[in-house]
Amino acid sequence: MLKFVRHALAAALLVTASTSAMALEAAKGRPILTVSGLISEKNAGNDVQFDAAMLDKLPQHKLTVETPWYKEAQTFEGPLFRDVMKQVGMKGKKLYVVALNDYAAEIPLSDIEKYDVVLARKINGKVLSVRDKGPLFIIYPFDKKPELRTKEIYSRCVWQVNRIRVE
Repeated sequence: MLKFVRHALAAALLVTASTSAMALEAAKGRPILTVSGLISEKNAGNDVQFDAAMLDKLPQHKLTVETPWYKEAQTFEGPLFRDVMKQVGMKGKKLYVVALNDYAAEIPLSDIEKYDVVLARKINGKVLSVRDKGPLFIIYPFDKKPELRTKEIYSRCVWQVNRIRVE
């Protein structure tokens, strides 16, 4: 019986250790993105906060696209939006993306599942400043999917993103 109890205790400790090892670490730098709502992971109360280093640790993707906001094609770089949502354990079907100036857009989950939407931190190799539409800018793969060049999709390309609410 004592042997059984030891094994059960060891198994419980192993599960606890592996679960906490998978949890998101707290932001060490200044948070640039807060995700709230229907999420299973949390590192700041009921939310997840990402600093720049946390977003940079995710696989990075580049998109060179023409957009209505620049005269020439620009190269945007950052993690895929869906990878960020996987990090927070997204449980909802809609994303409400909010900018520093409180502009907000609803993005259906199907967009980030179907398309390689980038949560861009860089433009042409340089970190996006607030003046240049940073800290984060949602960019769809317009170069690969011309059907995305619509007013509706352009309205989802929020810049100066700092909050996402999952519903």
